Amino acid sequence: MGIRAGERRKGPKCIAIVGPFSSGKTTLLEALLARSGAIPRQNPVAAGNTVGDQSAEARAHLMSVEATIATTEFMGESITFIDCPGSIEFAYESQPILAACDLAVVVVEPDEKKFPALQLIMRQLDEIGIPRMIFLNKIDKAAAGVRDTLKLLQPASRTPLLLRQIPLRNDDVVVGSIDLALERAYIYRPHAESTIAETPDDDKARELDARFVMLETLADHDDELMEQLLENIEPQRDTVFDDLAADLRSGSVTPVFIGAAENGNGALRLLKAIRHDAPDVSETRKRLGVPDGKTLAQVMKTIHTPHGGKLSIVRILAGRIADGSELFSSSGGSGKVSGIYRLFGKDQRKIASAEEGETVALGKLDTFATGETLATTSGVKPLAALTPPQPVFVTALRPKERKDDVRLSAALQKLSQEDQSLTLEQNQDTGETIVSGHGEMHLRVTVERLEGKYQIATAATQPQIPYRETIRGSVTQRGRHRKQSGGHGQFGDVVLDIKPLPRGSGFVFTDTITGGVVPKQYIPSVEAGIRDYLKAGPLGFPVVDVAVNLADGSYHAVDSSDMAFQQAARLGMKEGMADCAPVLLEPILKVEIFAPSDTTAKVTAIVPQRRGQILGYDAREGWTGWDVVEALIPQAEIDNLIIDLRSATAGVASYVSRFDHMAELTGRLAEEVMSVRARAAA
Repeated sequence: MGIRAGERRKGPKCIAIVGPFSSGKTTLLEALLARSGAIPRQNPVAAGNTVGDQSAEARAHLMSVEATIATTEFMGESITFIDCPGSIEFAYESQPILAACDLAVVVVEPDEKKFPALQLIMRQLDEIGIPRMIFLNKIDKAAAGVRDTLKLLQPASRTPLLLRQIPLRNDDVVVGSIDLALERAYIYRPHAESTIAETPDDDKARELDARFVMLETLADHDDELMEQLLENIEPQRDTVFDDLAADLRSGSVTPVFIGAAENGNGALRLLKAIRHDAPDVSETRKRLGVPDGKTLAQVMKTIHTPHGGKLSIVRILAGRIADGSELFSSSGGSGKVSGIYRLFGKDQRKIASAEEGETVALGKLDTFATGETLATTSGVKPLAALTPPQPVFVTALRPKERKDDVRLSAALQKLSQEDQSLTLEQNQDTGETIVSGHGEMHLRVTVERLEGKYQIATAATQPQIPYRETIRGSVTQRGRHRKQSGGHGQFGDVVLDIKPLPRGSGFVFTDTITGGVVPKQYIPSVEAGIRDYLKAGPLGFPVVDVAVNLADGSYHAVDSSDMAFQQAARLGMKEGMADCAPVLLEPILKVEIFAPSDTTAKVTAIVPQRRGQILGYDAREGWTGWDVVEALIPQAEIDNLIIDLRSATAGVASYVSRFDHMAELTGRLAEEVMSVRARAAA
């Protein structure tokens, strides 16, 4: 049965608000804060002044692009709510947060189009093992009945969905709710507490039926309740509430509440359920396997503020942290806390210390990263393993003004600390700064932050594709370098056998010199000259899959040198390679696309449009109603692939890719590639 409600110790709770994009999470947070008295009134998201959307980027796009933390008091208890982004492009933001939360409130619309996105979220919660409840939002706009909606949603949840409330209707308009545990009807009022009402006679049978289903589900984990139901004995109300709380905390059920967050409807009942039913930090410690006897905190998020420096948002799982405390991280770092802050959206309030269960910001812990576990003693082990998903959208960024080169690099480092799903790479071959993320909006917001927060104007381009070239034919070519300019001259003479190698072989150099026609000390110089030439072959690209043998040559006792033989080798390669039928190669990626099964046909239609080859598809292991499509796609065609895939799959498709092989590229496409390279080199 677990811990009874009456036995539960009180303490600060940490509640994550998650759900599909545009389901109303930020609106619900605003309603909860208004109901708890933390703000004087509930503001609409469109007004751009909600607590949950404080960043300029969130207001500009009318969507959450980062997690927002707000702590409030309700009926004598401290509750921290963390509003997590719903877009799949910002989904990783919630992973390090959820690990240390007590409960997740999943905000869902009664809209079957949002079902695939809900599947992703519920699976993430299952993997973390965090208790959760569902808030079925926009109930006033629902076309289907609530129980039909639950049947639609149930396959997304491994645990039974337990209906806690049913809608109260008047002429097919939802005007309130019936609480199945309290056996009480409520009439909604806009942005005000609902009024208690008598359950209409027409709804009493519906209430009894729904309540019995709820009790039956609870009885699966309570033998005494099962006996009472079999004997038609009405269970005590306290028993029902205790079972509801215990089954939620144990992860046996997922309670479902209803409401319309835009009008504040259902927010108060949800708050009371969170206060009464949600686990506290002691139970979260058990779930995470936190050892007793030491101060422990989990870094949920990192923020770089304009004036206060770096802030580490942490949940204190055990013990107490005071300003000036020395902390050690699971990665081996250490640092002293310089400032402790309680957060409410963008506002910060400094406090002297933080107790067990609190969610606060710690200042100036520069060596600590999101996801690390902190303790007051060294040797702490990480509580959660975090692995960002593979990026699916890439761009090359450069500052519009050269003087901002260093500033851009520093700003990107800070942004990648705040958002660990942002990947940075400095391409040594092209000199490009490559920024990778999880969609067009993800990288657009990154650019907006660079321009708004750091005042760095940037230009974005597509990264250069790593084309290569090779040869189809063979040739034997002499390369001779001879120069006389007074005093010692320069002389090097080589004969090179050039031939192609199988794809993927790289470059092989050999020599069959006999009789010392090329002295041994100059043979490495010949190889160095060849390798230098291979950086850009006759088509202008690095050369691969070529074998070169030094077969013959000659030297001068006085004028020969390392440099002369390097130059001779380069000349021989330049003249010989042009006669070896050079051909352009493009990289081909092995791609695995994950999508709902009912969209597989659309996905397989997209691949050939990008010169791709379908290898096959199968059910995605462990994912009911999902497929994985395997394909080979040229890297040059991957750009914007994720946009097409998500457009075809209600925004939920993803893919992983890896280099597979190089393939010949001929015809018009090859000519276009070489033309672009030639213009760039001119």
